[in-house]
Amino acid sequence: MVGLNVQEPESTCDDPKCPFHGSLPVRGQVLEGIVVSDKAERTITVERSYYKFIKKYERYEKRKSKINVHKPDCLDVNVGDSVKVAECRPLSKTKHFVLVEVKGE
Repeated sequence: MVGLNVQEPESTCDDPKCPFHGSLPVRGQVLEGIVVSDKAERTITVERSYYKFIKKYERYEKRKSKINVHKPDCLDVNVGDSVKVAECRPLSKTKHFVLVEVKGE
C-alpha cells in the first residue's frame, strides 16, 4: 500500500471494503493495539493504551480506548494479537478504521 509500511497479505479476497483487494482508500491516523474481541462478523474490537498528561498534578495517567475495526477476509486474527489499523471513511455507525497488519502475539 502506498504510504503505509505494511506487507500485503498472501491470500486474496473479494471484500469491497478491503484496502488491499477492494476499493477502500485509507487516510489519516495509523494506530496500534491489541484485539480484545472478534465475535462480530467482519469486525474486531481493538484496545489501545496511551498516556495523558494531567497539568494540575504534572503527571501522566494511563488511559485506554476501544475501537471497532473492519476485518477484511484476507487477514486472519485472533484475540490477543497485536495489530495495526488505519483510518478510512466511515464504514458503519461505529467503524472508521480498517485492519492493515497483524503483528502476532
